[in-house]
Amino acid sequence: MTERYLPKEDTRPPQIIYALYLAGLITANITLLIGVIIAYVYRKEAAPWLQAHYRYLIRTFWIGSLYFIVTFTLSLIFIGTLLWPLLVVWLGVRCIIGWVAVRKGEPPARPGSWLW
Repeated sequence: MTERYLPKEDTRPPQIIYALYLAGLITANITLLIGVIIAYVYRKEAAPWLQAHYRYLIRTFWIGSLYFIVTFTLSLIFIGTLLWPLLVVWLGVRCIIGWVAVRKGEPPARPGSWLW
């Protein structure tokens, strides 16, 4: 058995978290909060390659929160209204890239990245 081969149920939590993050786009970010809590709970006991996914998910939440605050603040002077679609695309791309990597049994390509 290689380190990357794990039973299917071991990859289910990160896949669910990626789905919760995407659902956050229509649930006013409530599911993002649920997802980051799950990521914090599962990260310690996961295989090393899955720990990279949990790190990526946790960073996605906190970086996204920072981007949200900046975009909201800039929206008060109307510049931020142009940034909302970019924030949605950023979150969607990060989630899709991470989900695809989980399905392949690989860690995310750049878990420390601020973009993708």
